[in-house]
Amino acid sequence: MRHRYSGRKLGRTSSHRDAMFRNMVTSLFEHERIVTTKEKAKELRPIAEKMITLGKRGDLHARRQALSYVRCAGVVHKLFGEIAEQFADRKGGYTRIIQTGVRRGDNASMAIIELVGYDETVAAATTEA
Repeated sequence: MRHRYSGRKLGRTSSHRDAMFRNMVTSLFEHERIVTTKEKAKELRPIAEKMITLGKRGDLHARRQALSYVRCAGVVHKLFGEIAEQFADRKGGYTRIIQTGVRRGDNASMAIIELVGYDETVAAATTEA
């Protein structure tokens, strides 16, 4: 029986899983939207939401906790600045998972995980400018 087993192994060792999720959280906050498999997105969501909650707290200890997980200090600065301001009045549910179909090579179900306030037109304008 699988009672009280939480999380997915995703065919990786625990250290590989931890490194993968750290990289994915960093990329999610840097680009505000990433494409991944549905299972990885479902596992990434609670980690990302905890990081946003740390950003909303905004104290030094929360910043150090975020720096111990997120790989780039610039991304932590963005998390505690604009992302925390964006979700200041929101109680939870900071991310959205959109299923997009299957991957051509191995038929894996793909999904987009993004921050709730993500707007493609604004993101395209900032990357072009």
